[in-house]
Amino acid sequence: MADLFNEDLFLKGLEQRKGTLGAEYVEKNLAAADDFTRPFQEAMTAWCWGFGWGDDVIEPKTRSMMNLAMIGALGKMHEWEIHCRGALNNGVSKEEIRAIIHVIGIYCGVPQSLECFRVARKVLEEAGQL
Repeated sequence: MADLFNEDLFLKGLEQRKGTLGAEYVEKNLAAADDFTRPFQEAMTAWCWGFGWGDDVIEPKTRSMMNLAMIGALGKMHEWEIHCRGALNNGVSKEEIRAIIHVIGIYCGVPQSLECFRVARKVLEEAGQL
């Protein structure tokens, strides 16, 4: 298979990823990557964070709010927790997180919104915002 690694896009993505999720979290994930998982970590950093988050069209706060709605709708709660922390780093308020969860409840059902509230409570408590 051809080497598809794009170092410039990876470095741009790495900066975006660290800015949202925190350098410690990102560095820990990259350090834990092995020969099996490293290609995915590199591709995800380049594609999701370099390409997807790397333009200036949508500000990071808005992207975080979009991510919370989409990931919450999908019910991927481990990722929702990570992106809830990132949303706080990008300036999303507790009130905005609550409003996003309300929308998830309307379109995805009350059980899913309850899961989001449970995880958000944990994240907000850890952040000293509850």
